[in-house]
Amino acid sequence: MPQRAEDVQARLFDETQNGRGRGRGSSAAAKKAQPSEFGLKSPSLVAKNFVLDTNVLLHDPACLGRFTDNHICIPVDVLAELDRFKSEQTERGANARKVHRKLTETFSSTRDVTRGVPTDGGGTLRLVIYDPSLCPKNSEMLSRFHRIFPDTERVDHRILACTLLLMAHNKAPVVLVTKDLNMQLKARSVGIECQDYLNDKVDPREVSSYEVRRIEVESSELQRFASSGELTIEPARRGDLVLNQYVLLEAGEKQTMPARVAADGRLVRLQIPEALKIQDGAALKPMNLGQRCLIDALLNPDISLVTCYGQAGTGKTLVAVAAGLHEMFNRRYNGLTVSRPVVAMGDQLGFLPGTLDEKMRPWLQPIHDALDLLMRPAAPLGPRRKQPKKEGGGESGGGGKKPWEVLMEQGIIEVEALCYIRGRSIPNRFFVLDEAQQLTPQEAKTVVTRMSRGSKLVLVGDPAQIDNPYVDSRSNGLVYTRNRLKGLPFVAHVSLSRGERSELADAGAQLM
Repeated sequence: MPQRAEDVQARLFDETQNGRGRGRGSSAAAKKAQPSEFGLKSPSLVAKNFVLDTNVLLHDPACLGRFTDNHICIPVDVLAELDRFKSEQTERGANARKVHRKLTETFSSTRDVTRGVPTDGGGTLRLVIYDPSLCPKNSEMLSRFHRIFPDTERVDHRILACTLLLMAHNKAPVVLVTKDLNMQLKARSVGIECQDYLNDKVDPREVSSYEVRRIEVESSELQRFASSGELTIEPARRGDLVLNQYVLLEAGEKQTMPARVAADGRLVRLQIPEALKIQDGAALKPMNLGQRCLIDALLNPDISLVTCYGQAGTGKTLVAVAAGLHEMFNRRYNGLTVSRPVVAMGDQLGFLPGTLDEKMRPWLQPIHDALDLLMRPAAPLGPRRKQPKKEGGGESGGGGKKPWEVLMEQGIIEVEALCYIRGRSIPNRFFVLDEAQQLTPQEAKTVVTRMSRGSKLVLVGDPAQIDNPYVDSRSNGLVYTRNRLKGLPFVAHVSLSRGERSELADAGAQLM
């Protein structure tokens, strides 16, 4: 019968103590103890020893199978940290449980969890014990570490000390893998080789430029494209274009037209209205090339996932919400859902004061602002004009409630944080996820897999503006989703580079 992770952990500590000198400070036990009994000795001298921090396992539970023929070392203090998260009903809690199940399955066939169990990639996986009173060969490097970081009860320090001990007992390289930037700095300060978890990082070129790809064509080709709505060019000129990528056709400096890459490499004309019209509200006109491409993707019924990069003020959220309202009022979807992560999706709101709505308001206020702007009765987008109040005291005549608030009460519009999406199935909705760059790849996967038939998912964000300490511009859920799913017939991506909020906002985004 498979053993629980708690049983494995308890057995590990029992084996460490029984027969090897119970009680701290036993010099006889320390002399008898062998490095392999603590997981300090690698099963072979050929491959590297990778020490995994807790955040790596929580970030990607499948990471245990991604180190090919190298040796994976997991300090037992990492197990204690995982134990803290496993009861959470969040993505982080689910990942902790996945890791526990994987470790239990791996070690179920052996009682010697510190000597190394073979992995599918040809390497090994083992647990490593750090106990300053029992572990042999406390090196000078380790003694120096304890002088610099005297707090031996702190988990980060115990993991670092464990890594130093591994370095003292192995000639093969020992590398600490962590997504904690502060942990990386501490490790390097005491001579530990340290790396970020690189498996889900995208190529830097994927996020370095937001400019639309330009393709040179002849004037006759551009005229034919303008009249027929499509153009086929040879593969050499298409290069590495992918399906549903947006390009700008150029015939000289002044003759340009945007296009989308369709099946068989054909370039097709954008199909967008003059403006996105909101029932009893405002009309939103695209202000630049990027917004026109984004609207084309948002209104295309064959595209069910749209990812969008854009700096502050480029209009990515406003355009996405406007397109959702436009499609909802045209009855292509049953409703509109707009959501944002609360910094990271695993965070809880229970300890904040007030009702759930009051707790959520600081994070969701930008979405409320967008809805208020788009659904303000008879108000064009531009300088705000004072509207006459209708009977009942409110702008909408509904007892002071705004039009979007009435639709929220009916469940047609949902504005919510992302904390509680796990386990849901979302059919026939236009779903806009703002600030998607705050997600981890696993959290983004959870969101994508919630979408049922008939739904459209729009992920928007700025990869350069991240508050989550465990992701960066190349490893966050937004760029990961775009990178893994690009080229599929139902996926499109648009980057916005031109700010439209104001000249001041645009200058701040570009120069500050």
